[in-house]
Amino acid sequence: MRVVVGISGGIAAYKAVGVVRGLVLAGHDVHVVPTASALRFVGRPTLEAISRNPVETDLYDGVAEVRHVALGQSADLIVVAPATANTLARLAAGLADDLLGTTVLASRAPLVVAPAMHTEMWENAATRANVATLVARGVHVVGPVSGRLTGSDSGPGRMAEPEDIVATALDAVRRAERRPLAGRRVLVTAGGTREPLDPVRFLGNASSGRQGVAIAEAARDRGAEVVLVAAHLEVPAPDGVRTVPVRTAQEMLDAVLREADGAHLVVMAAAVADYRPASVAEAKLKKADLGDRLSVDLVRNPDVLATVAAERRPGRLVVGFAAETEPDRERLLALGRAKLQAKGADFLVVNEVGLDRTFGAPDNRVVVLAAGGVIAGEAAGDKRSVADAILDVVVPHPAGA
Repeated sequence: MRVVVGISGGIAAYKAVGVVRGLVLAGHDVHVVPTASALRFVGRPTLEAISRNPVETDLYDGVAEVRHVALGQSADLIVVAPATANTLARLAAGLADDLLGTTVLASRAPLVVAPAMHTEMWENAATRANVATLVARGVHVVGPVSGRLTGSDSGPGRMAEPEDIVATALDAVRRAERRPLAGRRVLVTAGGTREPLDPVRFLGNASSGRQGVAIAEAARDRGAEVVLVAAHLEVPAPDGVRTVPVRTAQEMLDAVLREADGAHLVVMAAAVADYRPASVAEAKLKKADLGDRLSVDLVRNPDVLATVAAERRPGRLVVGFAAETEPDRERLLALGRAKLQAKGADFLVVNEVGLDRTFGAPDNRVVVLAAGGVIAGEAAGDKRSVADAILDVVVPHPAGA
């Protein structure tokens, strides 16, 4: 594999030698592109000796070979370590007035950056915005870690260790090789809807949104353009995913129908309230006015999954979720099969829930049912691994691939 290692001008540049060495020892053809500032920290002879290739630095060298774009075009992987605050800003802006900038812009290879800078620079809003921009474009960020910095400073901003950077970079290539959703649009719902009783109270559920968020992350990492319709998440929405916040079942239905346009895959992982109060009090309900008992008249909410399944266009795959409290496996599957048929989805992910499991927990256990109620797959573990297992089942389906 042909790897370009870009080195920018920071004190951590000396650790880039370990990154180059690790990639060379792994059997890869490594070409180093240092910035002019980087060569003030690490000398060209060292980089050439470790990489076993000439070091290119000048934008105007090899003009006849169009070298300023040839390196990027031929790269299978680009790693920038260290990536200073200045370099992150330049990459985010797409600047190309040096060889590293043109190499990155001319490449379709996975890009991995390893930030390194003082804590105040790393935590600065401008740097955070630049990193968010890069992540949204699919750039892989490894580190920084917390530790000793230049001088007596210590804190977040230390460049990740070379072996960790190499591992992340090689994993990025493996991920790029399995991006079946590149060019596809995926819509995911997550969280739990809330139906207001009065201005301060609501009927809701215990969903944290963890599983839906994990599915959105997994789809993003497989190359998809992801929209997350989120109701009251208890975990952060993932970077690189457009998030549409909603509150109620009706808001979720409206958002899903609006955002589903152009979607190839819709995964309905949210826990949607089946009923809502028939009327919402305009002022806070008070015990002094209500007495010892309160009766609430409930009306049925629209069925979001069934509506989306009924209105889907050809080529769109719809995956539903069913959270059941039935502990018996066969009865659980029977409930799932009945729901799959009633909803009209292509797949149904069935999981057992309870007061002490699944909702809000880091782990999950699911069974994926396909058309006819056939078990298409099973998974157990942390919610990201379960998300990947679900996509492994549904993405190869003709409508989802």
